[in-house]
Amino acid sequence: MSSEAGTPEPDDDPVGYFLDDVTYHGKSERTRAFYERVLRDFEAFLAESERATPVTAATHRDCMAYVHGLRGDHSESTVATYASYLHRFFAYMTQVGAFESNPMTLVMEEMDESINTDPTRREISVDEMRAFVGQVSHPLERAVVLTLLKTGMRAGELCNLDLRDLNLSEPGPRPEIPVRAALDGRPDSLYVAAEPSRGSVANGEERSASNKRKRDTTLPVDGELARTLRRWLAIRPDVRSEAEPLFVSTSGDWGQRLTPDMVHHLVESHARDHGWYRDGGGTEENVTPHYFRHFFTTHLRDRTGDRGVVKYLRGDVAQDIIDTYTHDWGSRVRESYESHIYSLL
Repeated sequence: MSSEAGTPEPDDDPVGYFLDDVTYHGKSERTRAFYERVLRDFEAFLAESERATPVTAATHRDCMAYVHGLRGDHSESTVATYASYLHRFFAYMTQVGAFESNPMTLVMEEMDESINTDPTRREISVDEMRAFVGQVSHPLERAVVLTLLKTGMRAGELCNLDLRDLNLSEPGPRPEIPVRAALDGRPDSLYVAAEPSRGSVANGEERSASNKRKRDTTLPVDGELARTLRRWLAIRPDVRSEAEPLFVSTSGDWGQRLTPDMVHHLVESHARDHGWYRDGGGTEENVTPHYFRHFFTTHLRDRTGDRGVVKYLRGDVAQDIIDTYTHDWGSRVRESYESHIYSLL
């Protein structure tokens, strides 16, 4: 029985209990949804077996049978990802004392697949990406896609941008919102802060996404992106939030800050139309917002030959390195970026 209405207990609904804890730990709705899809699928698999086994009684052979059944319908990386989610579920439930053991431990040891943190991805040339961007005509959607491709930022970081985080030398139509002090003297720049986290309040608004940068980062904005952002700002809806988010919905959630789920759906929709996304395709095949970060990293690193600049722009560097690049931002970062950034329009 539940101790509180609507709150699942481990014995009654272990999957629901785990999903609630995933939410309490601050995971995104997208992450929770993926866990739920995998775990409910596993739950249904067990229920349809000859023994109609509950999740609490699943053995390593049940888990092996489930993983084996995924092969053929999914790529290797997707099978490995499903297995890792199942493993984390059992590990957590064992750790909190709801389950006696983790049947996935042995399965993970026996699996041929491994979780590849740097999987082989689809190779897309700049010319091919330029053709893709050319088919994205809506001002908001093109601004989102081009910002991701030109800066390498994460979807959540894009969603957390406010108008104050953008300083254009020719601002175009936009509310009279002062830019951040950190952008003074740095025209045509974007500021990506490190501190926003999901559920916290930043610039007077609760955030639905987390930034994952090690340090605050100032990113150059080239002419293509500046023109695209001005075009978006010309039609950007009025918003109710005093934070004045840079990117807001122009559809059902009119005027509300974009969420990572909206960004993923936007990119997935265009990638699917372009033949770059299919259900079950896996990381090595599907083009997603994270793929754009990979594209940015690969092409800019190859063009500049300077891993330090790329790490700075990605927000991956430690304090001593970032101090160097912050000090030399104009000469080392902006000049290097503007000399080598690819053209997509």
